[in-house]
Amino acid sequence: MRLLNFFVVGILFGVIMTKSEAISWFRIHEMFRFESFHMYGIIGVAVILGALVIGAMKKLRVRTLRDTFVTYTPMKLSIQRHLMAGSIFGLGWALMGACPGPMFVMLGHGFEIFLLVILSATLGTFTYGAIKDWLPH
Repeated sequence: MRLLNFFVVGILFGVIMTKSEAISWFRIHEMFRFESFHMYGIIGVAVILGALVIGAMKKLRVRTLRDTFVTYTPMKLSIQRHLMAGSIFGLGWALMGACPGPMFVMLGHGFEIFLLVILSATLGTFTYGAIKDWLPH
């Protein structure tokens, strides 16, 4: 029953991604070609909303599933590290036509190929976890 909230939020996320056209390959293509502000507007709203929600959760002392309070510790800015990570993320996004959140929405819409994309992203995450101690941070 406790996970029902996450299920509802996931459905709401899928509806918002679909209705805002954030899962449209054409909208993503427009963004990477700097032809439209549409996706940049969606991303900007998401960043602002995310900051406001995290701030509210901290102020209201919301507890996580692990029964700890919501916290945020900013990461130290590293131009080389963030440029490399952002480039890899952006390349994957441009090649697949979806960033990690909408991948699940696309799978829910019946695009079975995104199961391969999700499995590949998961494998990449586990690979990073296995070799992260040998990478320059």
